[in-house]
Amino acid sequence: MPKIENNIADVSKRIDQSAADCGRDPGEILLLAVSKTRPVEDIRQAMGAGQTHFAENYLQEALDKIAQLEGESLCWHFIGPLQSNKTRNAAEHFSWIHSVDRLKIAQRLNDQRPESLGPLNICLQVNIDNEPSKSGFVAEALLPVALQIAALPNLRLRGLMAIPRGSNNFQEQQTAFHKLSQLRQQINQSLDNSEKLDTLSMGMSGDLEAAISQGSTMVRVGTDIFGKREQQQ
Repeated sequence: MPKIENNIADVSKRIDQSAADCGRDPGEILLLAVSKTRPVEDIRQAMGAGQTHFAENYLQEALDKIAQLEGESLCWHFIGPLQSNKTRNAAEHFSWIHSVDRLKIAQRLNDQRPESLGPLNICLQVNIDNEPSKSGFVAEALLPVALQIAALPNLRLRGLMAIPRGSNNFQEQQTAFHKLSQLRQQINQSLDNSEKLDTLSMGMSGDLEAAISQGSTMVRVGTDIFGKREQQQ
């Protein structure tokens, strides 16, 4: 079995074990393969292991891969920073955007989403540790803007995404993810049943166990699937 397929099997075992440890159904947790900076050949190897959900950070690179893999039954997630002048291409080519960090971006995605594709699934990025270097909504400002975005007709507000401050301490990892889980609960108290958020996009190669213990429904894994990557120039 090729290395990438082996790696996916190993990560899947970690997800299954983490779910079992906290009494969750592993079927509730989706593995996103973060394929940024990786060639299409690596994506095809991952597809050979049954992987169908791929996440990209750089829009033009992602569009090139989507074009090369046209016709394949893949679901593309955008998880990187999204500038206002790039929203049209994102709205037209992705099924999910995890990195909506401003109301303006959500409004542009809503206006530019082709009706033929149905509503665009989005997550709001939260700066869960209030780090100056990271984008995202601060927790205190999240509820009113979430309610505004939930009302946009061409978007489906699915949940929240965060990239906490790096830590090797399991309890510290859990604390950050618990904050995001609590925020989702608070927002859901103000939404109708049909609008309630069902997604927590949190957890990566080094902290997916802690994320799953706090309710993650999507883990974004790059390094532990594809290996360490060269720095983007």
